[in-house]
Amino acid sequence: MTSFELEKQLKDREFEKQIEEAGNRLLNRPSSIDDLLTLLYKVENLLAYMEQEPSESMRDAFLPSVKALITNKLLRHAKMDVKVSVVSCIIEITRIAAPDAPYKDEQMKEIFQFIVVAFENMPHVSTCFYKKVVSILDTIAKVILCLVMLDLECDALVIEMFQSFLKIIRPNHPLAVLLAIETIMNLVIDEIKDMSLDFLSSLFAIVRKANQNISPISWTLGEQIITRINAHLEKIMAPT
Repeated sequence: MTSFELEKQLKDREFEKQIEEAGNRLLNRPSSIDDLLTLLYKVENLLAYMEQEPSESMRDAFLPSVKALITNKLLRHAKMDVKVSVVSCIIEITRIAAPDAPYKDEQMKEIFQFIVVAFENMPHVSTCFYKKVVSILDTIAKVILCLVMLDLECDALVIEMFQSFLKIIRPNHPLAVLLAIETIMNLVIDEIKDMSLDFLSSLFAIVRKANQNISPISWTLGEQIITRINAHLEKIMAPT
């Protein structure tokens, strides 16, 4: 073993120790909100460091975090900033586990519900946690998690997500937010070939309705989405 390999092995072991200890602390979460947020911030940073397809020892090390983050005491916490931090950590876990889902189907459905809630509350969270929501958006777009929502037949939740996007999007949002939202919406429409006519019609209806009372940038995005939906509707309704 070379000195470089030995050094890397030692660093990996130290990292595994840190992520395991942090996860175990989450399982016995701090009572203080500030301490809990600090711990979640540490866990998120550690998870962000991890690459996909981790070693078996690395998977074992972050298993306590996987278990802790799905508990009701964290996922259903009353404070929105805590919820956003928890969802942000879970999104990192889904990135690491991709293309496999790190949780059972019913748990993933619940996670997606909280993700949509985080989007809906984007204008109401603090500046620090606004950045976390932006990061969640970006990761969902990159890992294509929105398609997992369709695989799990969360059609109603996808429609709710579209409604949230059109409601919250504003010209002063960072470009990364606008691009991530557009990417997610386009992925849902363009990359799923077997969407039902009812589902596409529902998407069309909420976009058209939203465009009556929203900002110009939402109108522009809505027009793009309507064009894509129309194209899919024409394919479905075209005679064979």
